[in-house]
Amino acid sequence: MKAEGRRQKVEGEKTGEKNSCCLPSAASPSAFCFLHSAFTLVELLVVLAVVGVLAAIGVPVYGRVVEAGHAAKCVSNLRQLGSALGLYLGEHNMTMPTLVAGRTNASDEGAAIDNTLNVYTQGAAVFACPSDRGEAARSGTSYYWNVALNGQMASGLNFFKNYNQTQIPIITDKAAYHPFLENKVNLLYADGHAEKNFTFRIQVQE
Repeated sequence: MKAEGRRQKVEGEKTGEKNSCCLPSAASPSAFCFLHSAFTLVELLVVLAVVGVLAAIGVPVYGRVVEAGHAAKCVSNLRQLGSALGLYLGEHNMTMPTLVAGRTNASDEGAAIDNTLNVYTQGAAVFACPSDRGEAARSGTSYYWNVALNGQMASGLNFFKNYNQTQIPIITDKAAYHPFLENKVNLLYADGHAEKNFTFRIQVQE
């Protein structure tokens, strides 16, 4: 019997078999080893701290990504308004419309971009910046019209002695809708391009 037990022990060692629990010892015949994977309080606190740090980093990044999408859609809106203005000019002897800069309420009287260029667009959504939180719903549009250009010939626009159409703003955001942009607003220029940068210059006579 002893030889057989010794042989089984040797065979077990050769095959790599291991006990999955602790056997009773001579000092403590009833002692058992319980394996567990539960977190300690300290470990839980560490995990919560890491999650908190990741959330603090992730939320601003997510906000920037969402806002970048809104800003891009806003630029697209302005380009579409530029196309609408081009269609208007084609029907009005290439003369810029005479409009108010903006209205307080959509029900107010007065010609504005949203009730003048609307017939040349595919819908009211183009007049609302995605980052606008109520201005378009209240006044009809998120954008201001440059009243300094009222009634001028499109081929010879004059904005404070500046005749460069790539630097003459026509339509701009009404407010700083885009906090992550350097200038916080988008603009449509007379040559039809829209962007986030101020490129116009005003010539002052000395």
